[in-house]
Amino acid sequence: MTSSKELQNLRDFHSGTRGVMSVYLNTNPGDPEQLNGAWDIHLKNGLKQIEKSLSDSQKEDELNYFSKIKKKILKEIDDNKKELNKGLVIFASEEPELWSVHYVQVPVKSSFHWEDHPVIEQLEYMYKAYPEAGIVLPSFGEVRILDTAMGVVKEDMTYIFDANLEVWGEHKDMDPDGKHVIGNSHIEFLDDRLKENLYRFFKGMATNLERLKKERGWIEIHVSGETEYALAFEKTLREKPASCIFKNLNNSKPAEIIKHVLEK
Repeated sequence: MTSSKELQNLRDFHSGTRGVMSVYLNTNPGDPEQLNGAWDIHLKNGLKQIEKSLSDSQKEDELNYFSKIKKKILKEIDDNKKELNKGLVIFASEEPELWSVHYVQVPVKSSFHWEDHPVIEQLEYMYKAYPEAGIVLPSFGEVRILDTAMGVVKEDMTYIFDANLEVWGEHKDMDPDGKHVIGNSHIEFLDDRLKENLYRFFKGMATNLERLKKERGWIEIHVSGETEYALAFEKTLREKPASCIFKNLNNSKPAEIIKHVLEK
């Protein structure tokens, strides 16, 4: 999982001479240009062009380094074809050693680079668009929180509130297809006592959210829920969220939530 610390390590990496391979590969099955596994052709052509350039220039040492790295990259991809999502990013070097692999759920433009340093501009752009972020889904009786980075959900947490007992606790039940299991998530008419207890619940969850933000290094917080609940939860936050969307996504799969909230 890409983090700000890992990005900084890549910025600081220099081999002294050309010997660092940077691969950006679009493997998105939903992209019309990737029909029938076209990414495999793009990969082979990209690597072949660099290899031909090194062969033509008769740079034997570079060619040897490149051949070793190429073999390692192809093996990585072949061993993990089932892990391919929207894209893949790899940075690799033999001396000094570097092996940094990222299977991402964000758009990637295929490109291949052979330099004395990792070419990270596209990765930095991706990270800026999809940083570490918490997505909060408040509703009646629960608050669901997704811990995300680079468009991938690292953890899916749910906190349930019992209006009668006036207590809350974490709940992690998921159904087999990855959808969240909840009971009745909407009550149109709440009496004053229930509203007061619900808002107290949201206020307590906001404090918990601040703790999670610090612990998990979130750069952004997003809120999504039915209008009344989203606005009520937003008011409990000390800092304004990056976005507040009036849509109930509690029963949605994590990938669908990412699409609605971060790819809006």
